[in-house]
Amino acid sequence: MQQPVAAIDLGTNTARLLIGYREAKSIKPLLVKRWITRLGGGFTREVGISKAAKERSLTALIEFAEEIKKHCVSRVRGVATSAVRDAPNGKSFCDEIFINTGIQLQIIDSHEEGLLTLQGVIAGIDDTSGNLLVFDIGGGSTEYMLTLNGIPEYIDSIPLGVVRLTEGKQRLEAMKEKIIREIALLKSRLEIKDLLQHIRGMTLVGTTGTATTLAAISMKMTDYDYSRVNNYTLSRAEILEIYETLHTLTLEERLNIPGLEKGREDLIIAGILVTVETMKMFGFSYLKVSDFGLLEGVLLSI
Repeated sequence: MQQPVAAIDLGTNTARLLIGYREAKSIKPLLVKRWITRLGGGFTREVGISKAAKERSLTALIEFAEEIKKHCVSRVRGVATSAVRDAPNGKSFCDEIFINTGIQLQIIDSHEEGLLTLQGVIAGIDDTSGNLLVFDIGGGSTEYMLTLNGIPEYIDSIPLGVVRLTEGKQRLEAMKEKIIREIALLKSRLEIKDLLQHIRGMTLVGTTGTATTLAAISMKMTDYDYSRVNNYTLSRAEILEIYETLHTLTLEERLNIPGLEKGREDLIIAGILVTVETMKMFGFSYLKVSDFGLLEGVLLSI
């Protein structure tokens, strides 16, 4: 009998675990768990990951290790992304995780992160026949992936992460300026590579985090259901309506909004701004949401 495998994605805001079976290019999940650990919270260039953030993430990974043992998992692949790869103490943090949990985290670069994310998205999307512009807003960075006829044509990572934007830009206008500036630079790079011409007619796909939260809010979802969220479509007008509702509320009031998970109440504004400016810059009126992404890509890569 086939034994399950496990994937771990340790991001700048969220730690996620997927235990399941690989079936060709698809996934049969057994267990999905996630903790908002805010690994990038209190991050500094000099030290890197803060002590409190390390402790939060270690607690989550100890629980993940218990689940992996309980499910008799045959193989595990764990990856760490933006916060860990940018941190001076990133390697020592991974060593500490291994000593305490037995989980070996691999620090991956932004290019591999983009490829794995794309693999995960394609495994769950309902129509892979067209060309895609996929973006993944993380806590420390945002990855953009462009496919032509199902083939990855361009992968880029820009320094727009919801944790770093929220903690680093106290004024909303300063946050908007940085977002617009970075996405404009991305657009210029696509133009230089003669890829802008392909964007018209593409499907824009937002994966996990902000995108899935927007879908859950749109559906007033009190209990998250990935099967309803995956491939859900949102208009730019509706996303702007959600923004107008949220940005006038206090953090406590936002938690009363169905679909908004605790731990995202301060980060969602930055995520929406990145989403809306991406749609504006590239001329998209609609966003397709993918619950599948890096985590599923990691599982498929085992």
